[in-house]
Amino acid sequence: MPAGTDDMGAAAADPRSAGLGHRLHTPERGTDATPYGRDTAGWAPERGGYGRDTAGRAPEHGGYGRDTAARTHERGGYGLTAEPAVRTADHPPDAGGPETAGHALGKPDLLAAAARIAPYVVRTPLLPGPVTEAHGTGLLLKAEHLQLGGSFKMRGAANAVLALGADRVVTGSSGNHGIALARIARTLGIRLTVVLAAGAMPSKAAAIRALGADTVQVGGGVAEREERARALADEQGAVLVPSSDHPLVVAGQGTVGLELLAAAPDTETVYVPTGGGGLLAGVCVAAAGHPVRVVGVEPALTPRYARSLAVGHPVRLPASATVADGLRGQCPGAVPYPVIRDRVDELIAVGDAEILAATALLHRLGIGAEPSGAVALAGALRAGRRERAVAIVSGGNTPARLHPPHHTPAHTLTRHDTKEPTP
Repeated sequence: MPAGTDDMGAAAADPRSAGLGHRLHTPERGTDATPYGRDTAGWAPERGGYGRDTAGRAPEHGGYGRDTAARTHERGGYGLTAEPAVRTADHPPDAGGPETAGHALGKPDLLAAAARIAPYVVRTPLLPGPVTEAHGTGLLLKAEHLQLGGSFKMRGAANAVLALGADRVVTGSSGNHGIALARIARTLGIRLTVVLAAGAMPSKAAAIRALGADTVQVGGGVAEREERARALADEQGAVLVPSSDHPLVVAGQGTVGLELLAAAPDTETVYVPTGGGGLLAGVCVAAAGHPVRVVGVEPALTPRYARSLAVGHPVRLPASATVADGLRGQCPGAVPYPVIRDRVDELIAVGDAEILAATALLHRLGIGAEPSGAVALAGALRAGRRERAVAIVSGGNTPARLHPPHHTPAHTLTRHDTKEPTP
């Protein structure tokens, strides 16, 4: 099967068949090796793909950049104006946390997050990546599958809960965010309810319940899950902590980028798996003022950021069954979207076959990644650039690792919500 296809058919990874519109063009190189991104100025062959170019090449940063007039100079980075994403009236952020409205996220927020979450996370290593003809020995892997809770999600979850001071929390999750919140909730004595979509992995749902959280499962996809989580938070008088769409969550995820660039400051490109966009946005903030290229990698079956950037506003895609179960988000988040829009250099789509091949390659290297955790490597392999690069292995919560228990603890509650989603 060609590299640019997946088990749903060859067209899935082709930007033209993905409905990306005239602003995303396919170079005459064949769809099997074509990364794509926003393009307002044409093909950039020296970049190996289409990238954003709104102000011409920025030689001092080694690539095409956004208009420098939009840079938030006083914060030393690219910022956003974030709309409120959670109800925090009873639990205001602590003095070190970003506001949920009118706040431009910057490196100070990431540094504050790093200090806040330090007792609850580990500093994950950079591991040697696979030696390939294209990359040679220049590809490293940021091992977030070794993070507590099995994924990078522990960072954003811990930062949000600690800063908000909540005693009752609701979230919607594909699994890893729920596991991370359940771990921190158990530690802090917080009551947690996790809303899961119909396609959530049973092993992840069981792990959440084993950690003492309640679960509610809804029909439909991520959009219906998030709608139910918002309603349930209102019903319970709880604080909603989204999996990606909150400044505190983005700031926590951004500590991955801080660590990566501190450990390997000469990194030329970082490949970031992209679902809801919290990790990609966080890395974008961490990369402010650094010449590193930031490349988001999306499953070809759900390229929500590529399509949204193509039309200039967030769009909602149908529910997806991509093998990367943690990256099935249907619409960009209000908080991550402007950060990604203003800083990301490129977006690459990878098919399910590529994701599974990258997962198998990591397993041969002794790295127990789940498919979502292998997406960034799949993007790096597809790009095929000889460079000093880092691919983020975002998670390793495979069924074998989770060892789901046979019995749900008596003090937990599992509900299957069959309410029809609101049109």
